Amino acid sequence: MAKLQFVIIGLGTFGMHLAKNLAGKGAQVLAIDEDEEKVHEVSTLVTQAVQADATNDKTLRELNISDADAAIVAIGESMEASILTTLLLKEIGVKKVIVKGISPLHGQVASKIGADKVVFPERDMAERLAESLVSPSILETVELSPEYNFAEVLAPARFVGKSLRQLDMRTHYHLNVIAIKRKIPELLDSGETEFKEEVIIAPEPNEEIAEGDIIVVLGKDKDIEKIKE
Repeated sequence: MAKLQFVIIGLGTFGMHLAKNLAGKGAQVLAIDEDEEKVHEVSTLVTQAVQADATNDKTLRELNISDADAAIVAIGESMEASILTTLLLKEIGVKKVIVKGISPLHGQVASKIGADKVVFPERDMAERLAESLVSPSILETVELSPEYNFAEVLAPARFVGKSLRQLDMRTHYHLNVIAIKRKIPELLDSGETEFKEEVIIAPEPNEEIAEGDIIVVLGKDKDIEKIKE
């Protein structure tokens, strides 16, 4: 299986971490920045690191990046440079262009000129942190669509000892239970106890919820929130 190929343009905090993480997961990464020190810092960790001006059409084309699976424009300070780079990437024919948004206006412009996706890392992280602070029982959410999310929810005490049939979450909460994550104790030869995670996919209706279980559900945000009430 061919390795995924990514181009990261802009090695600020977001771009640098993204480049390192993608490379760490086995992807081929081309990292581009005008700052020589940043390029040098990441050079031993990624497939290729290049000091270049990504707003220069000739320079960008010479890097032969049209076959990349995705290019991420992580330029975090200059909206003009980010927009111009996005335009050039689309003209070159990169399959997917993802842009780090600097402001709501920048996000709107990037979308209009062809960016396939605009992300706001600081805003998104702030929203997730706020959610974890006010709803500690909701451990993680993944957006499936603007209306529906997958969520990992720590089973509340009132669920413990009851079967999924008794809880009937589809009727009472309008949620579908996709899986249950459970810690199973295992006694080691040393006499110590180690906990291993068991994932029960598509659990049966007679499956009982145990203390500490994490329930993976699919549903609307407002319905997921009801579990903690």
